[in-house]
Amino acid sequence: MSISRRQFFVTSAAAGGVVTLLPYAALAAAHTGNTFETDAGEVTVHPVDHASFVMETPKGTIHVDPVGDAENYADFPKPDLILITHEHGDHYNADTLNALIGEDTQLLTNPAVFAMLPEDLKAKATEVANGGTHTWNDLMIEAIPAYNITEDRKKFHPEGRDNGYVLNFEGFRVYVSGDTEDTPEMRDLSNIDLAFVCMNLPFTMDARAAASAVAEFKPTYVYPYHYRGRDGGTQNPEEFAKMVGTDVEVKFGDWYDE
Repeated sequence: MSISRRQFFVTSAAAGGVVTLLPYAALAAAHTGNTFETDAGEVTVHPVDHASFVMETPKGTIHVDPVGDAENYADFPKPDLILITHEHGDHYNADTLNALIGEDTQLLTNPAVFAMLPEDLKAKATEVANGGTHTWNDLMIEAIPAYNITEDRKKFHPEGRDNGYVLNFEGFRVYVSGDTEDTPEMRDLSNIDLAFVCMNLPFTMDARAAASAVAEFKPTYVYPYHYRGRDGGTQNPEEFAKMVGTDVEVKFGDWYDE
């Protein structure tokens, strides 16, 4: 699949909040829906698949949880930084990393993934545990705990193992949830400009829980992502948007092939 043939759902204030469907090339040319202005320059979001996306930022190109066919990333610059939230196969794949990584690419992972990296990748990687921070290219990144709080789901993402991330661009904070439920740490987030929030049963949370958390920490923009399971339930991003309310602008990305 070529990225140039992908399509993106976007909301446009100029269109009165109407959801429209644009081909990737038109969306990129118009800088509509997936480009965000920061004090340091533009942050452009490219959904790729499920939990994988690319951000072109003033600090460099950042890939988040890249998995699958490397051809899906062929139209993007080589990553300067790769963020890995945890070890599950829809978030971490060593073969994909090896295909994408460039000479100067750095990886940031949770400790569990760091321990399982092949030695060639480990040489390019840094581990950061829940509550820790790491600075890359003058970008301070916070590791936010990501875990299940519902008793029968704790086996999927135990507390203390997996990461979400907050990326602190100049005047623009981006939160990536990874796989989590609506934990106290998520609800306690503040001053988030752009959030990526998962919702998929039974592994994370349903749309109602995700919307409730988002309505509490109130990012300026939020992408629902990771809402179809590889072998689990499906959540409806449009229902999520209705439940979030009007204080947060919901962005819709084409994370899945129809």
